[in-house]
Amino acid sequence: MQDNKDSMTPDERRASFGLAGIYGLRMLGLFIVLPVFALYAEHLSGGDNKVLVGIALGAYGLTQAILQIPAGWMSDRYGRKPVIYASLLLFALGSFIAAGAHDIYWVILGRVIQGAGALNAAVMALAADLTREEHRTKAMAIIGITIGVTFSVSLVLSPVLYHALGVPGIFALTGVLALLAMLVVAYVIPNPAITRFHSESEASTRKLGEVLRNKDLLRLDFGIFTLHAILMSVFMQVPFILKNNGLEGAQHWHVYLPVILAAFVLMIPPVIAADKKAKMKLVFTGSIALAALGQLLLLLLQHSVWGVALALTLFFTAFNVLEASLPSLMSKTAPLAAKGTAMGVFSSVQFLGAFCGASMGGLLMQYFSGNAIFVFAIVLLLLWLWAASTMEVPAAVRTKMYRLPQLDEAGSSLLQQQLAQVRGVREVMVAAVEGMACLKVDMQGFDEKAVEQLVRRSA
Repeated sequence: MQDNKDSMTPDERRASFGLAGIYGLRMLGLFIVLPVFALYAEHLSGGDNKVLVGIALGAYGLTQAILQIPAGWMSDRYGRKPVIYASLLLFALGSFIAAGAHDIYWVILGRVIQGAGALNAAVMALAADLTREEHRTKAMAIIGITIGVTFSVSLVLSPVLYHALGVPGIFALTGVLALLAMLVVAYVIPNPAITRFHSESEASTRKLGEVLRNKDLLRLDFGIFTLHAILMSVFMQVPFILKNNGLEGAQHWHVYLPVILAAFVLMIPPVIAADKKAKMKLVFTGSIALAALGQLLLLLLQHSVWGVALALTLFFTAFNVLEASLPSLMSKTAPLAAKGTAMGVFSSVQFLGAFCGASMGGLLMQYFSGNAIFVFAIVLLLLWLWAASTMEVPAAVRTKMYRLPQLDEAGSSLLQQQLAQVRGVREVMVAAVEGMACLKVDMQGFDEKAVEQLVRRSA
């Protein structure tokens, strides 16, 4: 592997895009039934019970949340690829069970098994194994962008596939794609020369207590929980609203496509303002308020397709901004030594939100009305808005990583002290065992040349 610091090597690009594809494929399999499942479930035995329908829709989130962090630990012990293979097999098995289901209970079982294929942490760890420190953030960004694109594509593609294949056909297709993804793992993704723990991207049991006691991190965890709970609960009711307005399930993409495109364009100015003009808190809290307005308009304008489209556009614009902002805020807020653990908890809470939101949506529809979902969403968003209004905006920092020579304990301690004194350095973690120095540095005024000189001198 050539050591070109300025650009990724072919193997790093292959690993990054290949792993992004596998991650995106799995998320596609989970998301793609979202816009049509509630309609399909009406035809299943037991599908008249909305509580069970909500559980079926969100069941993957429960097992995903439970197994997310343990799967990462297993990949440290048994290897990245074996855990990814097992996860893809479980996901395929769950997909085929759901495809062959004739009642809601078998669909629930299938979705539970789909979620048990928790490959996310293993994929992130393998990406860290296969990329150099200076390109690791880039690899993670490629995976993150893929998730966002996958979600948008799934909303538009779902109604089309619903018309062509039906929901059982969609489940079967995702199962086949999961099996094909195993070939990508085997023949496209390089094998890591060495597998090691990466504190910046993997969870550690020793850091869990510290993360769970950090109020700033808990505030962000509540945010991602709320965002995905509302997303899932809304899709328990929106398909029926569109159907009541004269659009059959196969035509729902006529609404989702322009909504997704408009929301993508509208999210760009606030994201730029948050990043370049230091308006993060204003943009963040404004987006939460915009999401609440979108939910209110869904409640008030639901008898008009144009009204629903407007409400969804506002909601998904806010959703996109918040979905992009929350991981960035988490990364800036988490202590360097606990960053991987903080991100692992954050991801688990996200999936737990998906389960709770879908289940709550079903419960509200069963015992109250579909409109109760929007009231629930507004209340949850207002609670989040209150919590977010009390947050302190993290400093404008970024994370930089540097490869280190082999150092003993005294050498690593000395280097950490020296790096901490460099202009623009906010926090330092020297992980001698991992051969890495991780720095949280100011966006402006960081003396990178001084850091590089210290790293070279430590050799």
